[in-house]
Amino acid sequence: MKDISVICGVSIATVSKALNDQNDISREMKEKVRKVAGDLGYLPNSAAQALKTNKSNNIGVLFIDEARSGLTHDYFAHVLDSFKRTAEENGYDITFINGSQKDNGSVSYLAHAQYRGFDGVVIACVDFYDPRVEQLVRGNIPVVTIDHVYDNRVAIISDNVNGMKDLLTYCYGQGHRRIAYIHGAYSSVTQSRLSSFYKTAEALHLDIPEEYILEADYRSTDKAYLCTQKLLELPVPPTCILYPDDFACFGGISAIQARGLRIPEDISIAGYDGIPIAQQFRPQLTTVMQDTE
Repeated sequence: MKDISVICGVSIATVSKALNDQNDISREMKEKVRKVAGDLGYLPNSAAQALKTNKSNNIGVLFIDEARSGLTHDYFAHVLDSFKRTAEENGYDITFINGSQKDNGSVSYLAHAQYRGFDGVVIACVDFYDPRVEQLVRGNIPVVTIDHVYDNRVAIISDNVNGMKDLLTYCYGQGHRRIAYIHGAYSSVTQSRLSSFYKTAEALHLDIPEEYILEADYRSTDKAYLCTQKLLELPVPPTCILYPDDFACFGGISAIQARGLRIPEDISIAGYDGIPIAQQFRPQLTTVMQDTE
């Protein structure tokens, strides 16, 4: 800015006002200053601007997938891609917060976000009961959570209650009365889906034996495989199995095929999420399509 002021023969303050399009600078001077700035390759100092405006135009993303699938996570990758494009359209950059920090004296999530000067933070696919996450949520930085609700905080939630209701009702409509459910690990999403499953089953007068309800981590094909084996070994096995997500469903398919059974002639299955690869499966996978956009 000093170089620009020397070339234009004006003060640094005038250069700053011209570049910021303030009204007390003439149009001619603004054009002159901008031309010289362009010729010199001038770019404003983002750190200095952030100090002056108290706005960094940078949004933090806390995304910690316990399965270590990272940005290959079929569902959240699409959610975050939509978020990235929308943020960029509105003039924001996004920065991922280091998720490998432990309670060993390293910087907390909140301190990291404050240090970076984030205008806000999006929190997705984490352990929402982690004290470090709760500290960030209670901090002075605006946060938006995905698929989890905190009091007095904004959350983007998929309608898991009606999603499960629609799925179970559909399977019932296809003639199934022995329906098992392999649900995901404990989370608010799992709670909502499991509660809806039981409530819908009651409304449909379906008897759900205790052994028909099993747990497998989300996106774990190995655990879905083992759970499916247990269900198929029951004296009265289910005619339909619901899985925690489409990806885990592939583990169930492997277990079913390993026993020489056919889908859907011998047993039916259903997933959840509507990931693209699941739609390539034949016969096409029955699933609940979540709107990642």
